[in-house]
Amino acid sequence: MATEQTRRALAPERVEQSEVEPGVEQRDRQYISLQRQLATKNPAHEQIANGLGWFSIGLGLAEVIAPKSFARFIGAEGRHTALIRFMGLREITAGVGILTNRRPAHWVWARVAGDAIDLALLGAAFSSRDADHGRLKAATAAVIGVTALDVYNAQQLSRDKNDSAIRVHTVTINHSPDELYRFWRDFENLPRFMSHLESVRITGERRSHWVAKAPAGTTVEWDAEITKDIPGQLIAWRSVEGADVENSGVVRFDPAPGGRGTEVRVELFYDPPGGLLGAGIAKLFGEEPGTQIKGDLYRFKQVMETGEVIHSDSSIHRGMHPARPVESSGKGDL
Repeated sequence: MATEQTRRALAPERVEQSEVEPGVEQRDRQYISLQRQLATKNPAHEQIANGLGWFSIGLGLAEVIAPKSFARFIGAEGRHTALIRFMGLREITAGVGILTNRRPAHWVWARVAGDAIDLALLGAAFSSRDADHGRLKAATAAVIGVTALDVYNAQQLSRDKNDSAIRVHTVTINHSPDELYRFWRDFENLPRFMSHLESVRITGERRSHWVAKAPAGTTVEWDAEITKDIPGQLIAWRSVEGADVENSGVVRFDPAPGGRGTEVRVELFYDPPGGLLGAGIAKLFGEEPGTQIKGDLYRFKQVMETGEVIHSDSSIHRGMHPARPVESSGKGDL
């Protein structure tokens, strides 16, 4: 029985209303659980991170304990002991963070930032007359190599599921589940209330092509396929291979208690471009998907209940403006 449920949860299917049995919600939860397992932690990525953590601690200890010897080793002057010790403390902090954190991606990204600082300082050291340029070149090449490994490992860790983002939002709308399902199921309607979407184009019975706004005026695109479709109840989807933003999720349409309409619940799983760093930049620009979906659901409610998205004065006018429109007195404006 469990095998059959798992097979049906993963297989693309369209279930007619009359065929829905009591186990649908359980299978839907199984589907979500399986989605979360699609990108589990990769032991190889964890091993590389642990190696970088120990390397960071060892390097940091050398810089803290013997800063003058370390400076001579890399071909720099030995006068900047305070700066070298500070760099060592930074390395130790990053190393401890990597080794003790269940989600070490952001600590590896911290190493990438530290690598950039190290390269800048090494570049500045070349201008010193007392510097050993041969040793400095060797040290610079080594840091470049470590930086490349740091970037690779940070990206891979950020793609692992434990560093992917999961967002859940719910809104109650004064319409029946069937009405809301039908509107949403026509994906070309979605840009009407999803402000980040530029377009959705249907390319097949279960496939569609999506174009969305991204930070700094850029766009991202992906193809998506429907993986589960129960009329009047839920739509589940996932992006196909090659998507700019890997994502999957479920939107449910459940009758609200007390006959108050329908509870629309969206569960979104996505892997931001550039991992946590990309997610942070996106959030800074107001384009983080978890933030977007909350506003999208509110606008969906407006479209379904009023026929349009209602904009406040603050979203229309720039600068100082009245809190509400000035009513005409019939004698002309003052």
